[in-house]
Amino acid sequence: MHLIDTGDLRIAAFEWGAEFRGEAPAVVLAHATGFHARCWDETIRRLGDRHVIAIDQRGHGRSDRKAFSTWIDFSRDLVGVLEALGISDAIGVGHSMGGHATVGAAANTPALFERLVLIDPVILAPDFYASDEKIPGSRGEQEHPTARRRNRFASAEEMIARFESRRPFSLFTRQALHDYCEYGLLPAADGSGMQLACAPEFEASIYVNARSARTILEDAASVQVPVTLVRAMEPRTPEDFFNFEYSPTWPELASRFPDARDLYIPELTHFIPMQDPERSARIILEGS
Repeated sequence: MHLIDTGDLRIAAFEWGAEFRGEAPAVVLAHATGFHARCWDETIRRLGDRHVIAIDQRGHGRSDRKAFSTWIDFSRDLVGVLEALGISDAIGVGHSMGGHATVGAAANTPALFERLVLIDPVILAPDFYASDEKIPGSRGEQEHPTARRRNRFASAEEMIARFESRRPFSLFTRQALHDYCEYGLLPAADGSGMQLACAPEFEASIYVNARSARTILEDAASVQVPVTLVRAMEPRTPEDFFNFEYSPTWPELASRFPDARDLYIPELTHFIPMQDPERSARIILEGS
């Protein structure tokens, strides 16, 4: 683990296979809202002898818990980490909000990536960004359902036992669930038990500010490297849009990139890297 000072905060970056640096493009992994870098471990185990960097986004994992102004800040953080580590011409892989961050980074610092793999990125249709309609909970983070998540556990084992039979966590591989829980907890500030590394109110603040990077579709149009866009099962009913298992990605998003291929996998949920790390690794390496 490295703690990278990006100027106004420290971002944790985990590195694998430094001895393979330069032999092939590095793989850079950005996680989803509420998750952390080590949720990629099962995918990384299947990438073979590669140089890999996975980051904890701000407010997650071992990175500083500093508030953000807009979702653009997550892209800037990613750029800062990769520039500090001297990474360029990498394979940029982003899941969910991490996909959004990767697009922003690629658009504004083209030398970072030679291609992108966007796994169900939270990038929506143009009318979403044009609207001023309130996102549920936008009058305050405490109103969003995720703000009411249980925050304290005696141990990772207790967290695993609580989640292993509950969707969507029951869809994860056993090891992916273990990684999610083990690395998603930190010692509680009062010294009693463990608490979520991503505080529920911080997670909620991300969701209620989903429109804050209104230029993301313009960013997509300026990405000049090849993109593999992976989409999970599409929502079918209005209720599905509020179920995190369904894809949040605008189905026409691939058309906004100059060079993108749409890969639709309706048999998988939004949690593709934890549900099927074998497929995730194959997509990263082979594009299929």
